[in-house]
Amino acid sequence: MTTHADLAMVNLDSSDPAAHAAFYGHALGWEITHSEAEYAMITSSGGTSIGFGLVPGYAPPAWPDPTGVKRYHLDLTVDDVSAAERDLVAAGATRPAHQPGGGGWTVLLDPIGQPFCLCPRRPE
Repeated sequence: MTTHADLAMVNLDSSDPAAHAAFYGHALGWEITHSEAEYAMITSSGGTSIGFGLVPGYAPPAWPDPTGVKRYHLDLTVDDVSAAERDLVAAGATRPAHQPGGGGWTVLLDPIGQPFCLCPRRPE
């Protein structure tokens, strides 16, 4: 199969790019490589980046959303879901009451209200 492209980065809408980048930089251990009010970016040691762009009037999706509309969500693999949850809640995330998946993962809401999941890392 021919590869036509490599993923350079993902850009996410945000109500507060600098704070959003700081939260995910903390969660992933990535470096904040750009931070302004309108746009911020974090970058992994491997060079992959996530950008956060200001969208005036941004509103996070409802969780759970009865319409089924979801913009995006990140799945973060972690060694210890409970420890990661405690750390990320202390860093500004919240744990919603609705938790699908039968305990296979944990849904949290980042500081601007966007859902993301903590998934147990699978042994290599």
